[in-house]
Amino acid sequence: MAGVGVVVDPEAVGGGGDGGGDGRMKEGLARRAVENLRFRSVWGEVNGAMGDLGTYIPIVLSLALSRQLDLGTTLVFTGIYNAITGLLYGVPMPVQPMKSIAAAALADPSFAIPEIMAAGILTAAFVLFLGLTRLMDLVYRFVPLSVVRGIQLAQGLNFAMAAVKYIRYEQDLGKGKSLGRRPWVGLDGLVLAIAAVCFIVLVNGAGEEQEQRQQQQQQQRWWRRRLGSVPSAVVVFVVGVAFAVARHPAAVRELRAGPSRMRVVHISREAWKQGFIKGALPQIPLSVLNSVVAVCKLTRDLFPERKESPTSVSVTMGAMNLVGCWFGAMPCCHGAGGLAGQYKFGGRSGGCVAALGVLKLALGLLLGGSMLRVLVQFPVGLLGALLLFAGVELAAAARDMSTRAEAFVMLLCTAVSLVGSSAALGFLCGMLAHALLYLRACALRERIVSSQTDL
Repeated sequence: MAGVGVVVDPEAVGGGGDGGGDGRMKEGLARRAVENLRFRSVWGEVNGAMGDLGTYIPIVLSLALSRQLDLGTTLVFTGIYNAITGLLYGVPMPVQPMKSIAAAALADPSFAIPEIMAAGILTAAFVLFLGLTRLMDLVYRFVPLSVVRGIQLAQGLNFAMAAVKYIRYEQDLGKGKSLGRRPWVGLDGLVLAIAAVCFIVLVNGAGEEQEQRQQQQQQQRWWRRRLGSVPSAVVVFVVGVAFAVARHPAAVRELRAGPSRMRVVHISREAWKQGFIKGALPQIPLSVLNSVVAVCKLTRDLFPERKESPTSVSVTMGAMNLVGCWFGAMPCCHGAGGLAGQYKFGGRSGGCVAALGVLKLALGLLLGGSMLRVLVQFPVGLLGALLLFAGVELAAAARDMSTRAEAFVMLLCTAVSLVGSSAALGFLCGMLAHALLYLRACALRERIVSSQTDL
């Protein structure tokens, strides 16, 4: 299990044949699990758990409304995924819907539940293969940091622009379309969304670095300490639930106790074909780059003491979908945007995502798909506020480019990814630019060396 962040003592494994080694190993694994789930700060971890909901809720709601995705089943399985990843990694490793597959389903009415699940299974099988064969480690070492930062910047800006769209315009989540301008006042008005953004900025500031500088410069006053301890994302989410109930009070009476009835999804040969062509092919590059490579890079940036391997991230992402997708749970992956969002709002341990997993699992088992009646009324402007800060935090990871050449490759990769709406195309252009710049630098060095030799 060392590949998934659990350290095993080789001497404990030997044990000398008396069974003591097995006992020490189990005790070490248990201590590691407890440490991975330990809250660094109660309100900080709970607040961080809300940091990825701006991505999760709109996608899941859209598919539940337009493609009859079973919300209860998805909540149960993603809750289990959250708990397992928190236990294994000890960092706020996110569990997000696969975005390219979701986009294909929302754009094509014929891309139904069997096609969605086929696409998720095929993507998961490919990523799992890369992990089990350790080919993902080669991909991780092969991709330059400037290209990874380009993918992260593009994804972060995509999130931020989608968030601004959620804030400015009313949304038809069932069709995945923007409608008219959002009214200024109301239970989902523009004033509410702007107030949420201002509230989060006042509480969280621009990030941890700014807070550290303030602490070094002067002792914080009591009101700053109190303000910094306010769980902003939790407050925004609770307000959103209250407003959802106020917008449609009858939805509470429509709730039904008990989980959704799970059924194995029948996937025809045609569904496998369409799932591969329309869903898996565009999703695989995004899963490899953003869900594995970028996540591992960002994890090492935010948690230098953690050495999560691309192999382990590939295996967990592949394994969870090879189970859940057969029962109709939304295909999921890890994502750099979710990690950045949860870190932004205070998540620092695996307990952050484990707490979110327990909440999802409880809702899925207690209320099942009937939760859709309440969540569909959740103010989309508030989801936009949460998503905005997740996107900005992810994009801010690209600020560490130290040379003009690195910045050039990063921005080229970002521009192509945004305009072409394809992380794979941006990746190819970024790799090509990096290779050309490397060859040019080598040629210049040889010319300098030859000129010095002639002298």
